Amino acid sequence: MMVEREPYSPEDAGHPPSLHRPYGSTLKRSPGQPLVRIPQTLTETTGPSNWAALAGPSMTDLTRRGSAEAIGQRIIVSGRVLDDRGRPVAGTAVELWQANAAGRYMHHKDRWDAPLDPNFTGSGLAVTDDQGRYRFVTIRPGAYPWGNHSNAWRPEHIHFSVFGPAFAARLVTQMYFPGDPLIALDPIANASPPEALERLISRFDLETTEEAHALGYVFDIVLRGRQATPMETD
Repeated sequence: MMVEREPYSPEDAGHPPSLHRPYGSTLKRSPGQPLVRIPQTLTETTGPSNWAALAGPSMTDLTRRGSAEAIGQRIIVSGRVLDDRGRPVAGTAVELWQANAAGRYMHHKDRWDAPLDPNFTGSGLAVTDDQGRYRFVTIRPGAYPWGNHSNAWRPEHIHFSVFGPAFAARLVTQMYFPGDPLIALDPIANASPPEALERLISRFDLETTEEAHALGYVFDIVLRGRQATPMETD
């Protein structure tokens, strides 16, 4: 028997608008004219078919990439990728990137006067198992100033993207940490309505935490539906 699915829109899921005036850079990046549909090319509709071969264990532990261990609070971030019916999405690539413990990215355009960690690149890649699960060991990122407005600081956060079967089938979002007072002041986080913002905040989890090793946080990513994880749209 066919099951009727309740219709929903991106607004129902709390996806942020492309233009959010408190987030200053969206004024230039959001569309100023009606969108024009352009046929997709072959490179947009194809992509790697064996993510597991590209990932591997070394891509899920960001703390052991250099000649010494990365500096900062070691954390484990795990969760599941789910569809709109709560079913696991297996075999999909979950990409992560973040600042180091001092709040600085290993990127030439990051000019903040905070120390780089030569043993921390801040990027990783995992592939979901048959239950849609992923797991990273990393360092808790620091907050950093970003110049959007007076005394503007970004909350501690981790960027995630989830790849579908093609490079163009990519969704990008951000994960925040519970109890961070900067979340309430951050225009990027607050581009999503309060009920959707809760889906961007991870949950501290003692089961994920490992004794004398790392604190554990859980962040599930829901791809569609009214409970979808808000994704970045610009």
